[in-house]
Amino acid sequence: MKELVSIEWLKKNLNKKDLILLDSSLTKTADGKNSEFKDITIPSARYFDLTANFSDKNSHLPNTIPSKEQFELECRKLGISQSSEIVIFDNLGIYSSPRAWWMFKAMGHDKVSVLDGGLKTWIKRGLPTEKRTKSSYEFGTFEASLNEDYIVNYSTIRKNIEKRTFTLIDARSEDRFNGIIEEPRKELKSGHIKESINIPYKEVLTDGKYKSKEELKKLFSDKCNIEDDFVFSCGSGLTACIVLLACEIAIKKSRYVYDGSWTEWAEKNNLKNTIQHGV
Repeated sequence: MKELVSIEWLKKNLNKKDLILLDSSLTKTADGKNSEFKDITIPSARYFDLTANFSDKNSHLPNTIPSKEQFELECRKLGISQSSEIVIFDNLGIYSSPRAWWMFKAMGHDKVSVLDGGLKTWIKRGLPTEKRTKSSYEFGTFEASLNEDYIVNYSTIRKNIEKRTFTLIDARSEDRFNGIIEEPRKELKSGHIKESINIPYKEVLTDGKYKSKEELKKLFSDKCNIEDDFVFSCGSGLTACIVLLACEIAIKKSRYVYDGSWTEWAEKNNLKNTIQHGV
């Protein structure tokens, strides 16, 4: 399957055998933006709950990828099998869906795509929606096969500062990257990891859809050496996947995510915010 599918493609293939449509919507973004389409979804979509079911329940860090066993079980509960062709969308156009896409890739399932434009564009086209409800499904036969190389840890990032073997791309806003505004987690300083470069996730999108392959290739070429290996980071590993998918669309397969991202880095390096709020 292609990395992206269009609204037109989904409309034609919504009832295709083995196609499973997953809604990975979140209630709000890291910077507090709420979706105007809360609890609305595309008919037949199954809710892929990133926060409750598809994050590591034993980690204090946000959005940590779950274990192979947890991911496999939660996919089976959604009726997902090895033969399933998966299309993922979210209610902000492109926001959390690339994270879900990346997790399926990391877990060895290649038959997965992101709906370009998501629910936002679906509704703009006047296509039908329904209220999201809790549902149960016949257990699927999905089997996860975790590629641990996709998940980059703290020690690898630290070693790369001393002996550079890849380029670390940070998907947060320029102001957060440069330490001008606060992090969503108020106790942490903003700023960035030494030697990383900044490609804010909003720069790869236009009106909730990915820019063209040509535009994305130019963006990466202007910011970094496209022959390098890339690892992607952000605040918690979520928006990193937006830029990662843009890279795959434009240049090459480069699916490595620093899953702890800035939250873990700032904690481990004791980068605390000294601003007293409410004073």
